[in-house]
Amino acid sequence: MATVFGEVAGSYDEARPGYPPAVAEAILAYHREVPRRLVEVGAGTGLATALLAGLGAPVTCVEPDPRMAAVLAARHPEVEVVVAPFEEWTPPPGGVPALACAMAWHWLDPATRCRRAHDALAPGGTLAVLAHRYDYVDPAQGAALRAAFESVDPDRRTDPREGWFGEEIAASGLFVDVRTESLRRPVPLTTAAYQRLVSTFSPQLRRPPELRERVLAAVGAAVDGFGGTVTLDLRTTLVLARRPR
Repeated sequence: MATVFGEVAGSYDEARPGYPPAVAEAILAYHREVPRRLVEVGAGTGLATALLAGLGAPVTCVEPDPRMAAVLAARHPEVEVVVAPFEEWTPPPGGVPALACAMAWHWLDPATRCRRAHDALAPGGTLAVLAHRYDYVDPAQGAALRAAFESVDPDRRTDPREGWFGEEIAASGLFVDVRTESLRRPVPLTTAAYQRLVSTFSPQLRRPPELRERVLAAVGAAVDGFGGTVTLDLRTTLVLARRPR
């Protein structure tokens, strides 16, 4: 499933919301200086790459899907792009000063991701893992949209706990100074923009084409019923941790 998003590589970057500048500020403050190099795992089309490159460090992006990697390389020619799963990527001798993963930690092998991240880092290196959680500012809009989804596809999917990856990283015992920061912002979307966003979600990409169209029609009708705009309550969790020296 880590390569399912290549199907929508062309629209992924436009449809998905990016990251607030405070994320980069928090990483820089935690690391205490501009990293000599930063590696981004599961970089996709580069939504977080632009923010991370702004730190001023040379960036290497590791992305398993060649379709996503092609979009990433075209949009961010300033970064090095390695087309490989994280599990097959070999870090440089001595490790890297900083390793980041945005919206992709759950796609990495759960049995090895903490150990691989630890081993990829230089002693004292910084791990930064971040993810969005999508909700709705107006509970009535949220209830109506959930009902719209379920009216077409009653197979309900339960999201993991918010910030679960921070608990996992801390529990691994491989890192020290584990910190979690939460950022929250409203994101208004038109009907068409919301449908584009839904089209990039993995549950939607798992559905057969006919069911995808029915889902988009149902959620589009729901947003039209609000006057053509839905406001997301976008919550971003950033977990920072350090490999012991």
